[in-house]
Amino acid sequence: MPSPLNKLERWLEPFAIRNITLYLVIAQTFIFLSLVLQRLDMVQIGFMPALFFQGEWWRIFTFAVMPAGDGIFTVFAIYLFYLYGNALEHYFGPLRYNLFLLVGYLLTVGLAFLSPMSWSNNLFLGGSVFLAFAFLNPDFVLHLFFILPVKIKWLAWFTWGLYGMQVVAGDMGSRLAVLAATGNFFLFFGRDIIERIRTGRRQSVQQAKRAKRKAELAAPMHTCSVCGRNSNDDVDLGFRYRTEGDKEVCYCEDHLPPRE
Repeated sequence: MPSPLNKLERWLEPFAIRNITLYLVIAQTFIFLSLVLQRLDMVQIGFMPALFFQGEWWRIFTFAVMPAGDGIFTVFAIYLFYLYGNALEHYFGPLRYNLFLLVGYLLTVGLAFLSPMSWSNNLFLGGSVFLAFAFLNPDFVLHLFFILPVKIKWLAWFTWGLYGMQVVAGDMGSRLAVLAATGNFFLFFGRDIIERIRTGRRQSVQQAKRAKRKAELAAPMHTCSVCGRNSNDDVDLGFRYRTEGDKEVCYCEDHLPPRE
């Protein structure tokens, strides 16, 4: 029997925007060109709740499609966002990918109102999409500056490190931005992360058991207490045991003491 969640997804599916990454990239490209041509300024489209309450309502939408700067590397960033976004839509499906972006947007807007005098950016859009792609494709090779090959998982760990520094040393606005940039990631991938941790622990236990068993099998059956030679060193060497006190002592045939 279909679950209520599956029924809800089927009901919402027609409202999902397919290829939404393409539309966002087109909007980012338009704004990027406007910035380059000095038709727009970042301050005009950035989001600050205090300005929103003063009637500049458009900021709540325009900041969501702000490009990552106005330099040459912005083109590279827009291309990567298109690449990552398309991959996530293929993985999630249009509806869940739409929800992934929507949750990030709502988190950013909602948390921004807790610090009304701080500027908010769209780190949720690029950051969460990047982290999600890296989580699903950790061995994907990205060529930094179009030259240096680096596995994306290391860039993701670096990003997590930067986020951690912002949480520890940043102001309230920075901390809220990090929460917004990672909230939808943990919401959509939290169960997978927990399962990976559990799987890793089980694999570690199994590997430890296999290593112990291998060591036990590799250990020699007999070792001479005098010279140290063992049954693994010489399979033809004979060994005998003598009771000495309350223990059995092993001797090779060359060092077997005579019976008293």
